[in-house]
Amino acid sequence: MASLRYLHLDVFAATLGGGNHLGVVIGADDWSDAAMQRFARWTALVETTFLLPPTTPKASYRVRIFTPHKEIPFAGHPSIGSAHAAMVCGLAEARAGLLWQECAAGVLPIRVEGNGASRELLLQSPGERVLDTGREAHPSLPAALAGIELGVLPPALVDGGRRWWLAEVADEASLRAWQPDHAAIGALAKASDSMGLCAFARSNHHDYQLVVRAFPAGVGIVEDPASGAANGLIAAYIAHAEPHGTLARGYQVSQGREIGHDARLIVHMDGTSIWVGGRSHTVIDGTLDWDPRVA
Repeated sequence: MASLRYLHLDVFAATLGGGNHLGVVIGADDWSDAAMQRFARWTALVETTFLLPPTTPKASYRVRIFTPHKEIPFAGHPSIGSAHAAMVCGLAEARAGLLWQECAAGVLPIRVEGNGASRELLLQSPGERVLDTGREAHPSLPAALAGIELGVLPPALVDGGRRWWLAEVADEASLRAWQPDHAAIGALAKASDSMGLCAFARSNHHDYQLVVRAFPAGVGIVEDPASGAANGLIAAYIAHAEPHGTLARGYQVSQGREIGHDARLIVHMDGTSIWVGGRSHTVIDGTLDWDPRVA
């Protein structure tokens, strides 16, 4: 049984320890699906990924993404973190400023900007669709939004690799202080087959222009400290609703402070293309002593 390389990352962190955890396993080419799932369940991280050789010439590498309970086709922070790990471990290098990630959602481009500790990686997420809008768009939605004043854009159900309900809140202070009804959000997620509710508010802060709080009750998480895919959907919704607005060319996001984190995400908009990303930090780089044959 060979030891494998294992990285533990802090993804989207504005300050050390402020981002989202990610475990990345390198070299588990011969592990079964069950072995990967067993290890992901043991880490108990929101997601654990496995970097593998690509199956198509276009891809720089291949990634499989597991929650503790199941494999998922796509997610934002695991994609950005896995791209960081692929570069750190010498498995891939950018060509014309891009990496190409193969995952169950397809082959997706990742933009590489800068070098070393200041390097930023931005993912072009799968296409987004606005499925429904309005406070009455679903019978369970009003209860999930109880106790908060809504902002300019109406609530919306948006799909793009992952399905989220999005809601703009009237101001930053209200969003940061909000104590949502997590049971109501869970009921909404279950009834609409969605991740849950992602709320956002505009800000005049000099370091960021949007504050985001994500409640992915649909996968058993109370609040997420940094949400790449959800932020991609928010950006797509804003671009769709306000194509000439002040946020239409891009902005920076603050997320996670309400649960003791400090995440910073970057959104770039190039015409119809939306890129979401930020920095990743390698916190642990070691070896994994794990027998994949154990049931």
